[in-house]
Amino acid sequence: MRISHARLAPVVAAVATLAAAVVTPLVAGPAAAAQGCQVDYRPTVWPGGFTATVRVAPGDTALIGWTVGWTYPGDQRITGAWNAVVSQSGATVTARNAAWNGSVPAGGATEFGVQGTVGPAAPAPTGFTLNGVPCNGAPPGPTTAPPSPSPTISPSPTASPSPTPTTSPSPTVSPTTSPSPTGPPPAGCSGAVLCDGFENQTGSAPSGDWAVVHPDCAGTGAAAVDTATAHAGSRSVRIDGGGGYCNHVFVRANRDLSAVGTVRYGRLWVRHTTALPADHVTFLAMTDAADGNRDLRMGGQNGALQWNRASDDATLPEQSPAGVALSVPLPTGRWSCLEFMVDGSTGQLRTWLDGAAVAGLTADGVPTHDIDGQWYGRTWRPRLTDLKIGWESYGGAADTLWFDDVALGATRIGC
Repeated sequence: MRISHARLAPVVAAVATLAAAVVTPLVAGPAAAAQGCQVDYRPTVWPGGFTATVRVAPGDTALIGWTVGWTYPGDQRITGAWNAVVSQSGATVTARNAAWNGSVPAGGATEFGVQGTVGPAAPAPTGFTLNGVPCNGAPPGPTTAPPSPSPTISPSPTASPSPTPTTSPSPTVSPTTSPSPTGPPPAGCSGAVLCDGFENQTGSAPSGDWAVVHPDCAGTGAAAVDTATAHAGSRSVRIDGGGGYCNHVFVRANRDLSAVGTVRYGRLWVRHTTALPADHVTFLAMTDAADGNRDLRMGGQNGALQWNRASDDATLPEQSPAGVALSVPLPTGRWSCLEFMVDGSTGQLRTWLDGAAVAGLTADGVPTHDIDGQWYGRTWRPRLTDLKIGWESYGGAADTLWFDDVALGATRIGC
């Protein structure tokens, strides 16, 4: 998406205002729920841990705030959550809406998620309630509000969400089932098809498993092996990214990545010197064979991380103040861990920064205004074939970046 210089100032100002506002919790009490409410709990369990996506549908009564409760008959203990403020006291769990998803229309739904630890027994939870009303066909019970929770576990999605997959923050749609990690991310690069810390680079220019390329045109942008700055070991790839369209420079993986499969998880450590600008830039690109071999690109715009589709210039999130506020900037002056998941069979996408899921960088399969509404303006079923790290600037922005410990695999690799 391109935004004229004349519009950038009010957009950035509005983003700052909104970002400050959205972390304020709702003060209105939750509305009553209809007895036809449904709470759908979908877990993914592995030895010692679990995640679960919880879908809340109020039925015929709209909500202006919600509190969901349930009981664990086993030994599950929640350690984090996303898209809700969650606490646990003994076997009883209480989840309250986040600041931005408390309103749910009649017939609509919203989702949130939890993660935690579990012992040998992990039976399904029971006693689901919504604002004190039993759900899922249970007989009516007391309609008083549930007790106040103990200290909260999960933060607002606009701050530092938990390191688990997020779903769309829209309360007006019912997202489809979203992929989750099959277990806790392994240490290092276990199982990855590509795992490279550039320690086998012997020259000053990337070679061997990597090639320097200049898409479209070459200019002052340059790539080099750096022995002075590294995330781990003694080497990284340094990109001196120039401003202006013709200064594109990337380092492309030469390895055959076809073994990654339809679902692609990526992990890279990145460090840079200059904050993401207001205009559009790219630092990661992957050729999409199902989209005319045009790139799926990750970079920034309006000061925050974004995904961009080269074929139609669609962005994730949408470049509205509300959309940008659901993304995050890329920190400068330190190493950051970026992870992503692209599912070619469902057209879904997830993004994590330093292990925390980013709500605005999530495409869950259901168009949601301000997030993936523009993204799903057409059917998207990507077939990614390569990996490129570097720099493209579509305005005057320049940056110096380092990349290290880059990995791709069929399961989440972790930081």
